[in-house]
Amino acid sequence: MSKKAISLFTAFAFMLLLCSFTSSFSNNEKIEGNKKIERKIVYSKKKHSITLSWSAFGSSGNYIITRGGSRLASDFVSVGSTSKLTFTDNKPNKDKYENYYKVTRNDVTIIISVENQIFGDNMYFYDRKHEKAETARNEINAQFSSIGLGGANGEWTTKRQAYYFKPNVNEQTYDVGGSGSASSATSNAIELGFYSHIGGLGKLPSDVKLGAIFTRPHLSGGANATCTFWRSVENVEVMRDFSWTVSQSTSARRLLIESTSKYISDIGDTNFWGSGGFIADTHYTSARPNWGGQQQWYTRNTVFPSGSGTMGGSYNMVWQGCVNPPKADDSNSPISTTPIIREKPFLFIDNDGEYKVFVPAWQKDRVGVSWSATDIGKGEIQDLITNWYVAKEGDTDKEINAALKAGKNIFFTPGHYALNAPIQVNRKDAILLGAGIASVTLEPTEKNSWGCIYADDKDGIIIAGLLMDSLNSTTYQVRVGNEGANADHSADPILLSDITCRVGGVQSNNIQIQASMQINSNNVVGDHFWLWRADHGSQKGGNARWQRDRCKNGLIVKGNDVTLYALFVEHYQEYEVLWLGERGRTFFFQNEPPYDAPNQASWSSQGGRVDGYAAFKVANKVKEHHTIGMGSYAVFTGTDGNVNKKNGFEAPNSPNVKLEKMCITRFAGSGNIQNVINGTGGSTATGVKRVASYNNDKGTQPYDEEFTLPNRESYPAYISMEK
Repeated sequence: MSKKAISLFTAFAFMLLLCSFTSSFSNNEKIEGNKKIERKIVYSKKKHSITLSWSAFGSSGNYIITRGGSRLASDFVSVGSTSKLTFTDNKPNKDKYENYYKVTRNDVTIIISVENQIFGDNMYFYDRKHEKAETARNEINAQFSSIGLGGANGEWTTKRQAYYFKPNVNEQTYDVGGSGSASSATSNAIELGFYSHIGGLGKLPSDVKLGAIFTRPHLSGGANATCTFWRSVENVEVMRDFSWTVSQSTSARRLLIESTSKYISDIGDTNFWGSGGFIADTHYTSARPNWGGQQQWYTRNTVFPSGSGTMGGSYNMVWQGCVNPPKADDSNSPISTTPIIREKPFLFIDNDGEYKVFVPAWQKDRVGVSWSATDIGKGEIQDLITNWYVAKEGDTDKEINAALKAGKNIFFTPGHYALNAPIQVNRKDAILLGAGIASVTLEPTEKNSWGCIYADDKDGIIIAGLLMDSLNSTTYQVRVGNEGANADHSADPILLSDITCRVGGVQSNNIQIQASMQINSNNVVGDHFWLWRADHGSQKGGNARWQRDRCKNGLIVKGNDVTLYALFVEHYQEYEVLWLGERGRTFFFQNEPPYDAPNQASWSSQGGRVDGYAAFKVANKVKEHHTIGMGSYAVFTGTDGNVNKKNGFEAPNSPNVKLEKMCITRFAGSGNIQNVINGTGGSTATGVKRVASYNNDKGTQPYDEEFTLPNRESYPAYISMEK
C-alpha cells in the first residue's frame, strides 16, 4: 500500500470516529453460480438510517427486503422492495448491529449487516434477544457435521470459524436444556470441532450463559483424544457440563464453570486417553474436574471448590497460581503463584454498544482469576473501529503490514492467510490477535523464505491466537527480536499467547526450516505454545517424512529473563528446545521425540558422541535457569528399531541451574530414553522414570558445543527490518 493510500486510510478512520459512520473495510461477496454478489451497508448516526447496496442477481422482478434483529432471528419483517440496487431503511432497529437484512430476488437471498461487513463470513454472531435458545447450538452442531470439523479429515481443513455470543438479556440463556454428561445425546451440548472458537461478548464470563460444551475424540472409536487439536473457548459461563476432551493447541480461558462431570469421554470404550492440555483464568464453582486419562495437563490461575485430592492425570500435571489445587505427588506439581502474567486480549461489546478489545494489564505473583463477579479486571479498553485493522481471509501481507505501520493493531478474523512475506511487528505495544485459530501461512513462492511473523525488539508487543504454517522452506516461523536484541523490557514485557507453529502435515512439497521459533528479546512471556513438527498429516508419511519435513529446533531462546508457561514441543530433529539466555523459567514442558529418525547415525548429538538429542537443552554457558514439570515420552515407531535417546534433558552442573519434577516413559516403539537427565535417573526400558530435582548434581555434564544459529547473512535480501 502506498503512503498516499495509508494517509487516506487514516483520514477515513478519523472521519468514522467523528461521525460515528460505519462503512465497509472491504467488500464482502456471495456467489451466485460463478458470479460474485457484492454487498455494502452504510449507517448514518445523524439520520439513524441504514443504506444497503448490492450487485445485480436473480433474473427478474423487484428485490424484496426483510429485516431481523440478528442473522438467525426468529422473525424477519418486511421493510420494502425495490427494482434498484440500493435501499435505505429510515427506521432501523435502535442498535445498528441488530439490523440484519435479507435481500431476495427469485430463489436467491443474500444477507447484509454491519457485523458481516466488519468481520466477514467466518465469524458467526448469536443474539438471544432475537433468537430461540436452541438456535446457536443447532447451527454450530450442523457445521460440525457438514463442513469437515469433525473426524480425522477435520485436522487438515483450511476452514476456520468463530462463534460469538452476545450477552444474555432478562435472565435468558443459550441453554436449550438437557441431562447427563455433555457427551451424551440427552445433554444437547454444543459440539466444538477443529479450528473453531467460542467467545462470549460480555465483560464477564457470566454475561453469556451456555448449557454444555463437548469435544469429541475421533480416534479408536471415540476413546483416543490424542489428535483432538485446534479449538478454543473463552469468556463464557458453562451451566451444565464442560467436557473439554482435548490434546494440544486447545485453549480454554476466562471461564465460569458451574458444573463439570469429567474430562474423559463416555463414548467409545473405557480406555480413554488424551495428550492435553491448557486451561487458565477459570473458576469452577461446584465440582472439581477430573483429568483422568490425560497424560499431562497445565492449569493456571484457576479456582476450584475446596479439596486437595487428585484430579487425574498420569505423568505431568502442573497447577500454577491455583486456589485449592491437588496435593503435590509424583505427577502433580502445585506452584503457589504465577510470577508474571498478562492475560490474552479478547473481543467484547461495551456499554455503549460498540465492539471493543480488552487488553489485560500485567500482574505479578498472581493467585486465582483476573476478573471478579462484577469487574472485568485491570487493563485497557480499545475501540475496535478506531484502533484496529480487522483482517479478513484474502488480505495480503502488504495490507496487514501497512496497517501496522499506520499505527493499527490487527484483529485476524478466522481464515487461512496466504502470505508472500512475513508480517512485521515494528512498533511498541502493537498487537496481533487471532480468532478462530486463524492461520498465517507462507505460500510456496521464492519470495517468502524468511518466515511468518517477525517482531522487532520493542516494548509491549502482543502476539496471540495464531497458527503458523509453512508450505515452503523458511529460516523461522516466528522470530522475536533481531540477533542483537538487548533492550530491557522489564517494565512492559512482550507477550506471546496461544501460539501454534506447525511444520509439515499439510503441504505436499519438501520443506526445510531452521527453527519454528526464536526468542532473541529479553523479558518475553510465553503463555501456551504448541510447536509441532507433524508426526502425521494429510499426505503419506513413513520414512520419507524425515527428509521431506525438515526442522532442527522447535524453540531457541537467546533472550534473558524469558518466562514460559505451558510449553508443548514435539518431533523436531535436533534439540527441540535450546536455551541460551540467562534467568530463563519454564513452568510445564511436554515432549515426544521424532518418530521417524531412520537410524542412530542420522540422529546423534554432541559431535556424534551421544545418541539422539535431548528434548530440553540448557547450554553449558548458562549460569541461571529454573524449570518445573517436564515430561518427555519415547515413541520411536518409524526407525530401524535401534534408535535411542541418551538423555531426556541436559543442563550444566551449575549452582543456579535447577530442573524439577522431570518424567520420562515409553509409549510405543522399541527405542528408549536411556536417562532422565545428564546420564542419571534410569531408562524407560524398565518403565516410568522420574527425577524430583537436579541442581548442580553428579550427572555427566554435556560436552561443550558450538550451536549454529541463523544470522543476518542467512536472511533473504529482499526485506529490511526496522531497528
